[in-house]
Amino acid sequence: MPRELTIQETAERSLIKTYRKSLWNPFIAAVKRYELVEPGDRIAVCISGGKDSMVLAKLMQELQRHTEQPFELTFLVMDPGYNPANRALILENAEKLGIPVQIFESDIFDVTVQVEKNPCYLCARMRRGFLYAKAQELGCNKIALGHHFSDVVETTLLGLFYGAQLQAMPPKLKSRNFPGMELIRPLYCVHEDAIIAWKNYNDLRFLQCACRFTEARDASGDGVGESKRQEMKVLLRQLKKTNPNIEKSIFRAIHGVQLDTFPGFKYRGKAYSFLDDYDGTAGFLQP
Repeated sequence: MPRELTIQETAERSLIKTYRKSLWNPFIAAVKRYELVEPGDRIAVCISGGKDSMVLAKLMQELQRHTEQPFELTFLVMDPGYNPANRALILENAEKLGIPVQIFESDIFDVTVQVEKNPCYLCARMRRGFLYAKAQELGCNKIALGHHFSDVVETTLLGLFYGAQLQAMPPKLKSRNFPGMELIRPLYCVHEDAIIAWKNYNDLRFLQCACRFTEARDASGDGVGESKRQEMKVLLRQLKKTNPNIEKSIFRAIHGVQLDTFPGFKYRGKAYSFLDDYDGTAGFLQP
């Protein structure tokens, strides 16, 4: 009689078998295409407790197990001010899935709850700063975040509709404030629907954002509330009814920007405008 698999074993097996095409393959494609993991890397996988960061942790473990190019992993959990039940859920899931997390505290929720304008943006920036600092303290040279394909598309639309800019979310980014550190997004080619399917298949329950803004959204009843990102999700859902490839088109668009068709652009915060006789080389002036 075959031995019954543990929750961890079932979750790991489903990543490379049941969801090989929708999770493992696009994960590996992103790692290779954007050169996200290199031999000798010490990578801090940042875990918020949600489905995205948890599946990222498991995929990175599988990659480390099967690769011929050795690298080290550290699994960081930052507690920004979770209530005891939410913190306990993160630790319970980490133990259940065999993820050896290190947890540290911050006061981010106490700070952002007092901010009325762009609290989510501030929260994200503060989280990243704390994670960079802790990862660097532990000797890591990279942090890995759980942003996926759907996040990339939604962020592109948010920038266009509400930020008045054509700006995407890059698969990797060198830190300006923490020299020698780099941010990578190994789920860059993984669709959110695949992550949700894996979670449901393994009957797992993960943490949501757990701040007051998320609670307001959930209480709204329409899944949108005051969140502009949720608004983008609903919009894309509607657009896909008439154009099933809409997300794929947006994703491809950020890989094929025709810069010479724009009257101006920004590079590292500085604005430039093209000359009328721009020849496709270095012909641009600061405005």
